[in-house]
Amino acid sequence: MAQPNTDIKYLTPIAVDTKKKKYCRFKKNRIKYIDYKDADFLLRFVNEQGKILPRRITGTSTKYQRKVAQAVKRARHLALMPYLADCLK
Repeated sequence: MAQPNTDIKYLTPIAVDTKKKKYCRFKKNRIKYIDYKDADFLLRFVNEQGKILPRRITGTSTKYQRKVAQAVKRARHLALMPYLADCLK
C-alpha cells in the first residue's frame, strides 16, 4: 500500500506572529538631548490631531518619552508646533 502524505496543507496560511520588535530609537542611536527647536523631528511623536503618541506605539523608553513630551510642550509654547491641528501631517 502507498503511504499517505504526511504533509498537512491548509487552505489559508497560518497566522504567524511576525510583528516587528519595538526599540527605543534614542538608545539605539545614542541620542542624549532631544532638541525642542527641531519641529520636524518632533512631528514623528505626534499624531494628526496634535496629541503626543504613547510609548506603547512609538516604542520609546520611559526616560526618553518624558524628554520627548517636554520637548513637544516647549515647542508648542514657543509656537514652533501647533497645540491643535486638523491635518498636521
